[in-house]
Amino acid sequence: MRQSFDLIVLGVGMAAVSAANKCAAAGWSVAVVDELPYGGTCALRGCDPKKMLRRGAEIIDAARLMRGKGIEDAGLRIDWADLVAFKRSFTEKMPRRIEDGLKHHDIATLHGPARFVDRHAIEVNGARLEGRYILIASGAKPRPLNVPGTEYLVDSTRFMELEALPKRILFVGGGFISFEFAHIAARAGSEVIILDHGSKPLKAFDPDLVDKLIERSRAVGIKINLNTQLKSIEKTGDGFTVSAEKDGNDQHWMVDLVVHGAGRMPAIENLNLAAVGVKAGDKGVMVNDYLQSVSNPAIYAAGDAADTPGAPLTPVAVFEGKVAASNMLKGNHTTPDYRGVPTVVFTIPELARVGMLEAEAKHQGREIHVAFTDTSGWYSNMRVGETCAATKIVTDAQTGEILGAHLIGPEYAELINFFGLAIRLGLKTTDLKKMVSAYPTVGSDLGSMF
Repeated sequence: MRQSFDLIVLGVGMAAVSAANKCAAAGWSVAVVDELPYGGTCALRGCDPKKMLRRGAEIIDAARLMRGKGIEDAGLRIDWADLVAFKRSFTEKMPRRIEDGLKHHDIATLHGPARFVDRHAIEVNGARLEGRYILIASGAKPRPLNVPGTEYLVDSTRFMELEALPKRILFVGGGFISFEFAHIAARAGSEVIILDHGSKPLKAFDPDLVDKLIERSRAVGIKINLNTQLKSIEKTGDGFTVSAEKDGNDQHWMVDLVVHGAGRMPAIENLNLAAVGVKAGDKGVMVNDYLQSVSNPAIYAAGDAADTPGAPLTPVAVFEGKVAASNMLKGNHTTPDYRGVPTVVFTIPELARVGMLEAEAKHQGREIHVAFTDTSGWYSNMRVGETCAATKIVTDAQTGEILGAHLIGPEYAELINFFGLAIRLGLKTTDLKKMVSAYPTVGSDLGSMF
């Protein structure tokens, strides 16, 4: 069977859906293909289901923080199987909902692994599909680790499908996945360990606030081992022995589950890119400013599969998908705007960032003003019993323009959006101070943070 389309999209995550719908709305014939259930990482294996599991941990933590303040939390616990079932009440509906939405826009939906067989053609389940344009939006997957025993690792997808949570869990890596799931597991009653080969985890975030998160993490029982190099994972009876090295000394842990949290990479290795002249590297398909392949003009890429300055975030994937679609429809004329895109580590409390780090602003030679504030004693945090809360706002010392905002505290994942808008619009501190907020709300704290 041979079919032709104006656009074929590889992957059906958020970048893919936004691009496919935009091109279909313009009258193009569009096909999408994915070997995994439709929805991509965010809807099925990342952001959304993770935050549903986090809700259970939030309730446990909130009750503990109010212990002795009118709340008796004795006996309060997470029923893991029920929490996972709650998560599935969302994820199990998403693939069909997404596919039905695509079909509603007359987009052809295909399932199976895809590989390039020509500069304008792919093969899926033995069928040849030709596309005037092809968008690679195939997402990311866990990065391989080169140590013995990695076949025993489970990824975040499998973690979220566990019917029961093991007593002893070790997370490899010091990034988003390890910290977010460690905070959930610790509130669910597991003994949790994090191994990070570096001296500072969550390197993309403000180091002072990361220190506060580490302290808060350890306070809830998470054992964080820095400068610790994983050496092997060995199956032993019903569990695993994890071996590592720190400061020249061997260390060993007996655990029931080992989780891969050591980074992700573009899921493009099986697409046969080299055969059709598509250049790619460790960060994905190499593209120009318009998200077009630098070596094959019929190919575009967006989201985690593309080597762009954008962070591997769902909002970035969505607007990259729209930009790629616009450039395919009208010719290269628009580029992604990465200014003011917030990112959050959904630990408890959450750690958020938008704009430049203090060190980045200094490296650019900017004359800056840094306002660091411990907000743990502020009413909005005292009210919920949280003692870990702080902000660091980086501004231009001459103009007051907001260059970066860094927050740790309850509900600060919502507050960071105001700073993201300010950076995107070039607002100054004086502009934000003019905002009149409902009181008492976390948003009403904003004007006192700089």
